[in-house]
Amino acid sequence: MKGFLYGVLPYIASTILVGGTIVRYAYFERNWTTKSSEFLSKRDSKWGNPLFHLGLLMAFGGHFVGVLVPKFVTEMGGTDEHTYHLMSLIGGIPAGILFLGGFWLLLKRRFAGSDRMKVNTSQLDRWLYLVLLITLASGMLGTLSNIPGAFDYRETISPWFRSVLMLHPDVSLMDEVPIVFQLHMVSWMLLAMLFPFTRLVHCLSLPFEYFWRRDIIYRRK
Repeated sequence: MKGFLYGVLPYIASTILVGGTIVRYAYFERNWTTKSSEFLSKRDSKWGNPLFHLGLLMAFGGHFVGVLVPKFVTEMGGTDEHTYHLMSLIGGIPAGILFLGGFWLLLKRRFAGSDRMKVNTSQLDRWLYLVLLITLASGMLGTLSNIPGAFDYRETISPWFRSVLMLHPDVSLMDEVPIVFQLHMVSWMLLAMLFPFTRLVHCLSLPFEYFWRRDIIYRRK
């Protein structure tokens, strides 16, 4: 099972992520959308949306450095393991609070808000929110449980991920990884498989014109 989870599933997830996204854009471009619900309920997304996306950007930056940059590179720059761990906590905990807090507000808005929101929530949306919740919660729990720094993911998870990118997955690197981090790894792969079929595809559209386009006016009632 471990060989499948960390030696096969990453490639299944990547294939579905890339292939599914291409197929959806090429053949189903009309439903390439975030399915914006602001016209149904705008006021309660005032804080959830910016908090969620700010936390997402911060978490993405932290993951990029922690996973893709080898440990010896940061040590060559004069950053020892203790200093790096402190820096990751200083950046990671606030990012997790913003990310999870924003997601909680959006989750509450989606499933405990108005009847209009509930009617416009599909079964696929429910699966997406569930997998997102598991991914965010396991990531935050892993960060908090590793505050003492007993587990060094840059000697296990990071080289495993890079070995997957090099098409030579070293599954043995995941043998001693705590269960909460293993759950985090599996959940992001599930999220990658859901990506092409959900509202998440809107992040690939790079809608920079959003910042200067005219407002869309809706009648209040």
